[in-house]
Amino acid sequence: MTLIALDALVPAALADELAKRIYFISDRITDFTLIRTGDTVTAVDVTTQDAEATDLDALTRKLRLVVRNDVLSQRQVVPKVVWRSAEEGAVRDVFPELLTRGIAAELGEGQIALGEPVLSLMDYLDAEIRALVLDEFAAQEFRYPTLMPAPALRRTGYFESFPQVLMLVSRLHGDVDSYDAFLHTLAGSVGEEDGNLVAALRAHTGDTDHVLPPTMCFHTYHQYADGPPPAPNTVVTSRGKVFRYESRYRRSLERLWDFTIREIVFLGSPEFVLTSRSRLMERAFAFTESLGLGGRCEVAGDLFFLNRAAADRAWSQRLLEMKYELRLPLDDERDVAVASFNYHEQFFGKSFGICVDGERPVFTGCAGFGLERLAYAFLCRHGVGPARWPAHVRAAVDR
Repeated sequence: MTLIALDALVPAALADELAKRIYFISDRITDFTLIRTGDTVTAVDVTTQDAEATDLDALTRKLRLVVRNDVLSQRQVVPKVVWRSAEEGAVRDVFPELLTRGIAAELGEGQIALGEPVLSLMDYLDAEIRALVLDEFAAQEFRYPTLMPAPALRRTGYFESFPQVLMLVSRLHGDVDSYDAFLHTLAGSVGEEDGNLVAALRAHTGDTDHVLPPTMCFHTYHQYADGPPPAPNTVVTSRGKVFRYESRYRRSLERLWDFTIREIVFLGSPEFVLTSRSRLMERAFAFTESLGLGGRCEVAGDLFFLNRAAADRAWSQRLLEMKYELRLPLDDERDVAVASFNYHEQFFGKSFGICVDGERPVFTGCAGFGLERLAYAFLCRHGVGPARWPAHVRAAVDR
């Protein structure tokens, strides 16, 4: 391990903000430990691939940059809890059991295959949320394509705010010479290690005009771009796969590189969007308790990265309560956000040109439920076997 001293001390209250960013500083970092002295973090002990070849000065510069720009600029706040479940009960991490029983399989970094009964449980949870949304808001439902044009994602501001989790779609250059050179490279590396395949792909690809969407609501904004919504107040729901590069933060079903979201988008007046968000939160809390799950909902902020306005934006989110997270326990020491409820004011209305009467950008809000995470939290509370699940859930899944 290599000890890197910080040139500015990090208060203990911001240690988690630093820990969330370490692996994104360099893909050469394979492990780390925060070194604390009293109530401050004074250094970071890092383990890197091929330590002898690591440029320590460059790594130190990168770490100190993130500390100054992303961490020390944050304000120290205790998250405001706006709801807490009355349900109680023992919780234990069941991911090892899912692997042992062959219900889950690790196929790659951040890639988990899932089987029964988790699939039926996810479908049940999604069906209940979908029915809730259709009943409460008369929402329109769409099924979106996986790929999103890169310029459409650019309009969301995601490139500037979260470059660390972007996942791009690449393809071979559209040219006969490119295809021919690629095939020759492959033919010359038969029987060699996969690293040669990766090198060949990198040499002959690079056309990244499409991206993998990091969340479903962006499809909705793209759908109505440069025009009016279907009605002055509109609700859209969708379900689909979304993609975020989690580096070495990947862990069980908590942080997958691709996962499934049930999304709800509100477009309209500020009163409509905020009232709808509140109604959805109330229904979501009641649904959580009907599942026998403990947990809480609190004011939250996004993990902006290397954005000069990151601190102000994160503070504004919390101060104005623009983002809430529903967090459920996985064991006695950790929990996970299974849903978020967001208010964007006119940001997406302006950036996508979604206007009422041709001139007034709509206000928007959205909510996303991570189905793998929600199912995982349910299993950690009730167990992997359906025999101990609440009767109404067991009956629905057994049908």
